[in-house]
Amino acid sequence: HGKENDMSSNTKNPLRVLVTGASEGIGGACCRRFARDATQTPLRIVLTTSGHKPAPVGLIAELEDIGAVVHHVAANLGSEQDCDRVVAETLAFCGGLDVLVSNAGMVSPRPLLSADAAAWDRLFAVDARATLLLARGLHGALKESRGAIVAIASTSGLFPHVGHGVYSPAKAALIMLVRQMALEWASDGIRANVVAPGLIETPLTAPIYANAEMRAARERVVPLGRIGRSDDVAEAVFFLASAATSYITGQIMAVDGGIADAALLRIPGMPPAAPR
Repeated sequence: HGKENDMSSNTKNPLRVLVTGASEGIGGACCRRFARDATQTPLRIVLTTSGHKPAPVGLIAELEDIGAVVHHVAANLGSEQDCDRVVAETLAFCGGLDVLVSNAGMVSPRPLLSADAAAWDRLFAVDARATLLLARGLHGALKESRGAIVAIASTSGLFPHVGHGVYSPAKAALIMLVRQMALEWASDGIRANVVAPGLIETPLTAPIYANAEMRAARERVVPLGRIGRSDDVAEAVFFLASAATSYITGQIMAVDGGIADAALLRIPGMPPAAPR
């Protein structure tokens, strides 16, 4: 792709993408979004899943049917050795890299008083450190392509989230890490940005939204009046990875229907954000 990574251009050079945590949900939606343009821009995509989960054969087949060339890596991204292995396999398969989508994450709801050191280390290793290890290992390839890093954080990393005493700090650390990368590596032509999802329906959260009463209650606190979809997040990721945002780095894009900015709307007597 030379010095300008244009994902919409018709070129023989494949777009080379690594998506971590690429099972169904946000990771899978990101893979599909990149693959959607595979007929115009050939795609070589590496996707990782947790080592204890089966390979996402359905997703891989779907991507290959679209025209993408796919390599799957099962890995525990809380392990430094596995992160190194993902880097090595990615570079061997792709011959370089244009986009790193660091989506893999871990949720372990617990208040601070019950979070022992092991729980703290485990979440920080997966939710923050893995992005550093992968990005650092892929730095040379991303510098060569003038590529992009997009990390998936959470609105829980923007605000304290009661009951998520470790998850919120870990995602906050991820956000600051990406902002740090953006400045330190700007001179290398590498852009780094964050997508912070809010209430998103995924296979993991589907049981919550299967409860109609709970779904309606959550929709009422979202200014746009609906629960987000994985595709909403994937579109933001694709946008931040594209040449359309070649002058944007170190930013946090909340994909949350406005909920992060809606604190004052929750005061009794305030008008609703929009008619329901």
